[in-house]
Amino acid sequence: GPDSALVSLDEIAVMMPENIEKHGENLTRRQGTMASILVAEDDQAVRDFVSRALAYYGHSVTTVADGSAALAALAERQYDLMLTDIVMPGMDGIALANQASKDNPQMSVLMMTGFASEGQRAQRQQNAVDRVISKPFSLKEICTAVEEALQKRRGARVH
Repeated sequence: GPDSALVSLDEIAVMMPENIEKHGENLTRRQGTMASILVAEDDQAVRDFVSRALAYYGHSVTTVADGSAALAALAERQYDLMLTDIVMPGMDGIALANQASKDNPQMSVLMMTGFASEGQRAQRQQNAVDRVISKPFSLKEICTAVEEALQKRRGARVH
């Protein structure tokens, strides 16, 4: 019918990366920075937004809805970076970051939060947390923060 010409916003968002590549515009995507990233976030809208943004920048993204699922994912394979919400049901992001960074010292950990007090609490976990990102954030902000954390870790690993 005539409706078949209408494309949902989701489909447009999914199609966008291909379109951009076709037109040769690489949105500050740099070669060689592809990383495997674990995203732990109980809010599905934020989880989808973040994972789509990171996948668009060329990263390989795994998403989970809570801390225990994140630990299970970490037990299965190594990730370069974990991006976690602080306030989640069950194990919160700070407990998750402390546990995960003990088991995976080479992994960068970024935290997202809409609560200033939680952000300050996370900031005190210097050894476990690389950076705290305040919500709401833009796609560019989250991708830049991830990129910087990955570069920093890579720099630290080069002898």
